[in-house]
Amino acid sequence: MRRRATAAAWALLSFALTACSSEVPSTPQPAPSVTTTTSTAATPAAVWQVGARLLPRRPDGFGEVEPTPPELVNRALPTKDLLPPPAGDRYAATIGAVPADVLARSTWQPACPVKATDLRYLTLAFWGFDGRAHTGEMLVNASGADGIAKVFGVLFADRFPLEEMRVTSASDLDAPPTGDGNTTSAFVCRPARGQTTWSAHAYGLAVDVNPFCNPYTQGDLVLPELASAYVDRSRVRPGMVLAGDATVRAFAAIGWSWGGNWRSPTDLMHFTATGH
Repeated sequence: MRRRATAAAWALLSFALTACSSEVPSTPQPAPSVTTTTSTAATPAAVWQVGARLLPRRPDGFGEVEPTPPELVNRALPTKDLLPPPAGDRYAATIGAVPADVLARSTWQPACPVKATDLRYLTLAFWGFDGRAHTGEMLVNASGADGIAKVFGVLFADRFPLEEMRVTSASDLDAPPTGDGNTTSAFVCRPARGQTTWSAHAYGLAVDVNPFCNPYTQGDLVLPELASAYVDRSRVRPGMVLAGDATVRAFAAIGWSWGGNWRSPTDLMHFTATGH
């Protein structure tokens, strides 16, 4: 997920920042209404509204990097259900062609470097920070769909928490920076940050995992911009990806590498099939 400092770049990070492998004949669609799960007794009530506060912009177009709000230092926000949770709290995944309505609300357009027919729509069970099982959605390249479904099966078995998993929309790319996004996602049709070439995300060959808990850093830039509390990796909290852990090993098992091994930038959220 390396790198551009154009006006479109800051918007990408605002959205997110802001894996079974059997193909199925049909894919469940998002429920018409959105409900918010209640937190378990072990999880503090959510007092932070994601995306509610805009950040002033830096000259490079990103939001100003600010100290992490106390409510997010130990992030454990509940998940908003877009799809029915998995039956019996068991891991479940589906892989299918991208439905027309899902494609329409994604960032895909004819100029993207991947054909719509070369993408797959996945639904994947995951554990939330609220201690409940949820179902998320993701667009990935067809060549990596089976592997990604397996990876998230490993994460589910390990009870690795994710806050949110949904398809990135064009409005996400256009949104101003809030610095508090934490959406796990894959396909986003955009250039690499700081470059004019396409990002691995634009091919559906990269996944960002819990961006807030696993920020991108380069120089004085932290993305998401409010995630500075998670730059110190010695203070381990749920949702963090660490060198050699089950998440890194699961992606490595399907041939994907981790941006946390990069030095400049360091992209802790980023897993890629291309090395970029």
